Amino acid sequence: MAERGVDAAHAADDRGWRLRHLPVLLVASAVVAALGAVAGGVLGGADAALGVAAGVAVTVVSYTLTTVVLAWADARNPQLVLPFGLGLYAAKFTLLGGVMVAVASTGWAGLLPLCLGIAVGVAVWTGAHIWWISTVHKRRTRD
Repeated sequence: MAERGVDAAHAADDRGWRLRHLPVLLVASAVVAALGAVAGGVLGGADAALGVAAGVAVTVVSYTLTTVVLAWADARNPQLVLPFGLGLYAAKFTLLGGVMVAVASTGWAGLLPLCLGIAVGVAVWTGAHIWWISTVHKRRTRD
């Protein structure tokens, strides 16, 4: 489906529109991962620094995978978005649950910072996405 305010012919010519926001979100996530790792290192040591950075990385990998797969599905046939989205959602949360259980069973001191990193990563990714849609995307659809 084309962006609102953009005709279908223009959207077909502009194949990168589905992923155009991704660099902004990746940069925002890299910045928060670096800041979080420094804060974790200062407040809780190496395990906390690694935990926060790994938590943000988990979010980035998850959301980037979703973005790329759904962009691919939408480019092929918009009716593929729902089944691919739901399948990917189920697979990701099953894998995430398994990883979290495995990490929790080790007694690693970075588990709580890992969880905080995931939460902060989600908040920053979502906030950057909202910013991009409400500013950059909004300007593009008016032109």
